[in-house]
Amino acid sequence: MRLALALVLLAAFASAEVFFQESFDDADWSSRWIQSNSRSDYGSFELTADHGLRTSQDYRFYGLSAGFGKFSNKGKELVLQFTVRHPQKLDCGGGYLKLLPSTVALAGFNGDAHYHVMFGPDICGYGTRRIHLIFHYKGQNLLWKKEPKPETDELTHAYTLHLFPDNTYAVALDGKTVESGALADDWAFLKPREIPDPAASKPADWVDDATIADPDDTKPADWDDHPAEIPDPDAAKPADWDDDNDGEWEAPLLANPEYKGPWAPRMIPNPAYKGPWVHPLIPNPDFEDDASLAVYEDIAAVGIDIWQVKSGSVFDNILLTDDAALARAFVDGPLKAIQDAERKEAEELEAKRRKDEDDARRKEELEDAQRRNDIATEEKAAAAAAAADEHDHDHDHDHDHPHHDEL
Repeated sequence: MRLALALVLLAAFASAEVFFQESFDDADWSSRWIQSNSRSDYGSFELTADHGLRTSQDYRFYGLSAGFGKFSNKGKELVLQFTVRHPQKLDCGGGYLKLLPSTVALAGFNGDAHYHVMFGPDICGYGTRRIHLIFHYKGQNLLWKKEPKPETDELTHAYTLHLFPDNTYAVALDGKTVESGALADDWAFLKPREIPDPAASKPADWVDDATIADPDDTKPADWDDHPAEIPDPDAAKPADWDDDNDGEWEAPLLANPEYKGPWAPRMIPNPAYKGPWVHPLIPNPDFEDDASLAVYEDIAAVGIDIWQVKSGSVFDNILLTDDAALARAFVDGPLKAIQDAERKEAEELEAKRRKDEDDARRKEELEDAQRRNDIATEEKAAAAAAAADEHDHDHDHDHDHPHHDEL
């Protein structure tokens, strides 16, 4: 079904340029993807019944990549979209992809390999739940200043990245935009346009105290008449108190409700206050603007480089294109059908689970009732046997002792 839908989409958007597309709809997928040999203990992927690529081993790193003809996103929109599902209720692990240059040897692809973009969900406990979007720029991997939340349920979800030629971006989850804006605002691509003037400093006579003590305010004469603590008026010297041995008895102290605390003059607005001093800014001589912040001349592969504590995540429907409408069509059509089928399956499994629980409970109740019935039957039989024994004993006793009229 998904392959047919994908073919319909491709026919509808024949003018779109698709740089890479993978839906794992044939058994030959492993010939297109290269398993990294960078580690000897990488986890293995397996194909699911509905043609997705699933992690299959717990507590493992995974390294897999697929190459294609290199291209540049200069002057065009770049759309990276894929689906990932965590039916195992992922507790700690990644679900993201990387875009790689042709300089990366795919057979040795690992977490240290150079990449252009890393995008997708990252989950670990309740503390780490975010959609990663990292760009490589001038030798550094730049972290996103924002941390939008991924989906954490057990359905398939589509993550979509749009990179626009005007240095803006948008990230969508199941077709709904969760973040967007200017690249320069949300990542540290550029040095600041302005910096504090190193030649400027706050004047020595600058007054930045908004209030001052009222010079006309004086402490009342009776302010200190009431101490902080007073003897407890309800306390009494214990009857067995011995002054010679215990010392002079003193009542315990209590907080004095009439104590006013330390006196301080009231505060009034400072007539000399100038407000907070603001360091003047000057143009940053090291600032260099860049109209092509996330433009990459050599995009040649997509890779999966993740760690998972609990395996079972399913990657699918990977699309790299310059046409946002093509990506949107998948979200509005096939994705909805996939999610509807998964919800139906989940509902059926839940109904079966409840039925199995009800059946097990009824079976246990019947078995318990049968046990109680068996016990009652055994007790009744035992009581009848005891009564019969008693009757036989009395009958034998009568025969052993004849009545007087028989003598």
